[in-house]
Amino acid sequence: MDEEFIRNRITELRLKKGISEYQLSLELGQNRGYIQAISSGRALPSMKQFLNICEYFEITPLQFFDATENTPQLVRKALDGIRTLSDDDLIILLGLIARLNQGK
Repeated sequence: MDEEFIRNRITELRLKKGISEYQLSLELGQNRGYIQAISSGRALPSMKQFLNICEYFEITPLQFFDATENTPQLVRKALDGIRTLSDDDLIILLGLIARLNQGK
């Protein structure tokens, strides 16, 4: 992991949410150029701000660093729902997942 990955990941998540650097900066309680400074490589978020960024995007730090996860918010919501299912429902869900993956 390097600084470029962190900058690019914040930019990726921001663009998927459809918000500007300015808007994200303000919603995180920072000055208007905060995210732009991160994106341009002039700054990195503190640990506290990193956790705030993860919370804002509704992802865990692990999901932030998982570059293969294209839609971390959706995956998190799905996992939250899965955790509440009974064993019988999980078996049905696994069958559905297997069926959906057959065409890939």
